[in-house]
Amino acid sequence: MPALAGDAVCYRAFLAALAPHLRAYFRRRLTHWPDDVEDLVQEALLAVHASRHTWQPQQPLTAWVHTIARYKLVDLLRAKSRREALHEPFDDEMQLFAHADHDAALARRDLARALAALPDRQRRLLELVKLQGATSAEAARAMGMTEGAVKVGVHRGVKALAALWKGQS
Repeated sequence: MPALAGDAVCYRAFLAALAPHLRAYFRRRLTHWPDDVEDLVQEALLAVHASRHTWQPQQPLTAWVHTIARYKLVDLLRAKSRREALHEPFDDEMQLFAHADHDAALARRDLARALAALPDRQRRLLELVKLQGATSAEAARAMGMTEGAVKVGVHRGVKALAALWKGQS
C-alpha cells in the first residue's frame, strides 16, 4: 500500500475515505448515544494511525480496521457503564425518600407512645430538653426546678425510655 510506504497524500486520502465507513459502523452500534459517534471516529482514526505497523498486507484491511473500531467501542461502553453505575435512577431515589418519610413517621409514633408511658414530669423534661432543644437552665425555669434536678430528671427519663424499649424488643 503506497500510504504505508510513505506517500503522505495517499495516506491522507486513505484516512479521509476510512472516516465515513467508521462513522457508519459506530452509528449502527451507538443508537442510544449518537453524540459519541464522532469522538469514536476520531479515536479510531488515531488508533489506526498508531497501529499501522501491525497491519499485514496479506490480511484484509476491513477486518483489521473493524477490530480496532470494536476495541474503541468496547472502551467507550466500559467507561459509560462505570459512570452510569455511579448514578441511581431518579425514581429509585424517590422511593428511598418515601421509605425514609414513612420510617420517620413510624419512629415519631413509637416515641410518642413511649413518652406517654412515662410520668408527666419526666415526659415534659424529655420533650423540653431532648426534643425541643432547650438548655437545662431554660427547662429549669419552665418547670420551676433547679438545673441539677432537670439534669437528673432527663437522665432518669432517658433510662426509663431505654427500659421501655428493651421490654418491647
